[in-house]
Amino acid sequence: MLLNMKLVDDIILLALREDIGTGDVTTLSTIPAESTTKGSIYAKEEGVVAGLPIAKRVFQILNGEIEFMAHKKDGDRVTKGEILATVTGPARPILTGERVTLNLLQRLSGIATRTAKIAEILTYYNTTVVDTRKTTPGLRMLEKYAVSVGGGKNHRFGLYDGVLIKDNHIKVAGGIKKAVAMARGNAPHTMKIEVEVEDLTGVNEALEAKADIIMLDNMDIAAIKEAVKLINGQALVEVSGGIDESNVVEYAKAGVDLISIGALTHSVQALDISLDVGEIKVK
Repeated sequence: MLLNMKLVDDIILLALREDIGTGDVTTLSTIPAESTTKGSIYAKEEGVVAGLPIAKRVFQILNGEIEFMAHKKDGDRVTKGEILATVTGPARPILTGERVTLNLLQRLSGIATRTAKIAEILTYYNTTVVDTRKTTPGLRMLEKYAVSVGGGKNHRFGLYDGVLIKDNHIKVAGGIKKAVAMARGNAPHTMKIEVEVEDLTGVNEALEAKADIIMLDNMDIAAIKEAVKLINGQALVEVSGGIDESNVVEYAKAGVDLISIGALTHSVQALDISLDVGEIKVK
């Protein structure tokens, strides 16, 4: 997945305005304006790094004289103590940008790390782990980027680029068949139609409606196996609900094509990353 750097800049500028406000009082009052320094960004635990181009952009926006040198690339596995990047230049903007940089790097690397664990578990199965729209408001592009860095795939980005008929749509439309028919008549012809179902009755209705993807939501393994037999290749099979590292293999063995996990982005633990600077030099 390619990053839209215009949107990246918008995210960074918002984060910097939130953090700096009218000025970094501590740095401005303790660090001489003409001082320079060199800092190292390093991992404090094992994981998969994601967000280095974004970290670089934070410092570029703050001060064009800062030199950011990455020693790793996004997707690299790192161990405790490994240096991810170094920053050299004016001390004030380096210190001012520290927290925004680390917040973004830590969260995205945490997402990439957890995704990589699940993707690795699924290596020997014909099943792909995908994300959801359960993302931090305003950070969806970055968080979905981190999923792709970790080896997962992206589900739809928003309400505009995919049809996913859920329980409330079905209730209001008057049933699965009616909802699919209306979607097929009104949505762009290039979009696949996905339907969320909760039982085997719903599976049969989705099949009769010729849905392209059938999502089995919060169904137990026995029901999922039966659903896979019923679908028999007529649609892609996605499962969702309560899936994590401890049980993901059970779902893969059931023969599903896609496993969507909201926890990849909505409740992931950040990877522990720090920035340490050396001696502050005054010109």
